Amino acid sequence: MAVREVRPGVYSVGAIDWDRTIFDELIPLPEGTSYNSYLIKGSESTALIDTVDPEKTHILMDNLDEIGVERIDYIIANHAEQDHSGSIPAILERYPEAVVVTNAKCKAFLMDLLHIPEEKFNVIGDGDELSLGDRTLRFILTPWVHWPETMSTYLVEEKILFTCDFFGSHIATSDLYAKGNYEVYSGAKRYYAEIMMPFRAAVRNDIKKVEVLDIEIIAPSHGPMYKDPQFIIDAYKDWTSDEVANEVVIAYVSMHGSTKRAAERLAGALIERGITVKVFNLPTADLGELAMALVDAATVVIATPTVLSSAHPMAIYAAHLVNALRPKLKFVGIITSYSWGGMAVQQLQGCLGSIKPEVLEPVMIKGNPRDEDMKRIEEFANEIFKKHEQIGIIDKKSGGE
Repeated sequence: MAVREVRPGVYSVGAIDWDRTIFDELIPLPEGTSYNSYLIKGSESTALIDTVDPEKTHILMDNLDEIGVERIDYIIANHAEQDHSGSIPAILERYPEAVVVTNAKCKAFLMDLLHIPEEKFNVIGDGDELSLGDRTLRFILTPWVHWPETMSTYLVEEKILFTCDFFGSHIATSDLYAKGNYEVYSGAKRYYAEIMMPFRAAVRNDIKKVEVLDIEIIAPSHGPMYKDPQFIIDAYKDWTSDEVANEVVIAYVSMHGSTKRAAERLAGALIERGITVKVFNLPTADLGELAMALVDAATVVIATPTVLSSAHPMAIYAAHLVNALRPKLKFVGIITSYSWGGMAVQQLQGCLGSIKPEVLEPVMIKGNPRDEDMKRIEEFANEIFKKHEQIGIIDKKSGGE
């Protein structure tokens, strides 16, 4: 990654990871990612804000060499996760005079994860400032975006907010700044859905803390920077609000076609009623796309066959995902197909204990769906329509006649 000067004396020195396809051995990365690190040269001191994943340490070092960095006084650790902190030990080895500036919780994590000696830390609190001479860094604690120790760093004179994971996106791009197009919006939404959505209430509070600042640039540690900060702030306000759209997510798995027929009939019936439908065949679905779909949806329906008296493992996984992500759903529905074991409904309901939507009456189909089963699917679609109507989202945001 080439070094880019953001403002005089402020440099982007991180790394683009074009080839990474999965994150945390869980999250697909269809667009790769980046690990953004920023160097700030003050009249008296130099600070490095976040580092890069250990596999890209050599790129960070090459970039520092390119601009002739002979001394780093402060390493600002906004977040302890290793894709941002993992190169700190190498930086400390090359620049032994540097100290790690972070909050108390992050310090504890870094000592556990990277074995950084306690004497190498300078612990700060919410609102504290650090002078680099002619430039000032202000620290804003923004917990649960997406770990409990996360914080943002504000460069006061240049009005740049360095947010680490907050407002980030997993996109490998040579563009330094977001252009506000669908690709960037979609990437940021996917990123929010996968790691921020479970902490929606905390994220709302963190938005309030940072939006009062006079911000000209938001500089996250994944994906492009934002010259139009309001673009991404408004997107986050929408995603974290309590408002849902007239949308239903259908996540299904089918072994011999019975459950697929039921899911397809439900999708068609909902579309006929003016409801936006997003259907995911779980064995082949991109789970990141499923997470994105859950951000706005009012209802999710999980449809599963029965395997040895239990729900299909892919359906259980989907239920666990919904439970973990804790979207702002209002309603949950379950469709099961079975022959001799009928415990799938109770099993899936038990997987959804962390969320509090209304659970609709399940549709249980014995064997291959008959005409009367398809009529029940139509009635199920009517029930979903009525529920959406009751909460006032028909004709709101999407769908409805």
